[in-house]
Amino acid sequence: MAVKIRLKRMGAKKSPFYRIVVADSRSPRDGRFIETIGTYNPLTEPAEIKINEELALKWLQNGAKPSDTVRSLFSKQGILEKFHNLKYGK
Repeated sequence: MAVKIRLKRMGAKKSPFYRIVVADSRSPRDGRFIETIGTYNPLTEPAEIKINEELALKWLQNGAKPSDTVRSLFSKQGILEKFHNLKYGK
């Protein structure tokens, strides 16, 4: 099963709010997911990002692939750097 970390769109029309979820790559964007690991609100200034770092690192270590947007959010929060240090033992 190919597992991805991606955004699930929530909120009303013209005012999106996203949940960062771990899901099977074959499931639809807003469909079934395995676990919620955070939220992202692009409408606030600056954009509000809340991520459970422990869960994100756990899923990255288990082989989940982040989408491009989630990858950029993780790098802004410093999660990818921590994952890299854990993986290569620095």
